[in-house]
Amino acid sequence: MPQTISCVAQSELIVKKSRFIGSVRPVADRAAARDVVIAVRGQHPDAKHVCWALLAGGQSAAVDDGEPSGTAGRPMLNVLQRQDLDGVLATVVRYFGGVKLGAGGLVRAYTECVVQALNGATRVPIVSTRTLLCQAPYALEGLVRRKIEAAGGALSEVRHGVQVEIVFAVAEDSAGSLVAELGEAGRGQVVLRTP
Repeated sequence: MPQTISCVAQSELIVKKSRFIGSVRPVADRAAARDVVIAVRGQHPDAKHVCWALLAGGQSAAVDDGEPSGTAGRPMLNVLQRQDLDGVLATVVRYFGGVKLGAGGLVRAYTECVVQALNGATRVPIVSTRTLLCQAPYALEGLVRRKIEAAGGALSEVRHGVQVEIVFAVAEDSAGSLVAELGEAGRGQVVLRTP
């Protein structure tokens, strides 16, 4: 089952006088990743390289940022893929220490930096959700809310008009049984549809 991480985790590694500062964080997409990389560059203006790798919603990227091709971004991406992660951005800032590491040394350093950061990260499973709109008479609002809560659903909007309209998200594997329960409990008065 794919996982993501809940918050930022960091690592630091010194290899032959070069300082590698690694970070992993949850991100939604490539645009969010670019914003983070720009911010990291701003925090480390004297760094020689800010390499990064992204796996998020089918989007991936591997950026070497001036390191020899395939020695930074691709190894970092491989770590994310091997650990079955999604929605994760890995960045590694390198302050060059004056000693060349060679292609193998760079691959090992960037890989190890990401692995160490991930070791400090809290992983959470990625749960596919379905968003639904429920329309019900006021008399059934409490029942609908209890059923949604019992199924682990999360309310995102409640509107009170002619009827109560509740927009909520629920785990995909719980959606079918919840729809059936609400239909039965509401005796045809509860209508569910995709918003």
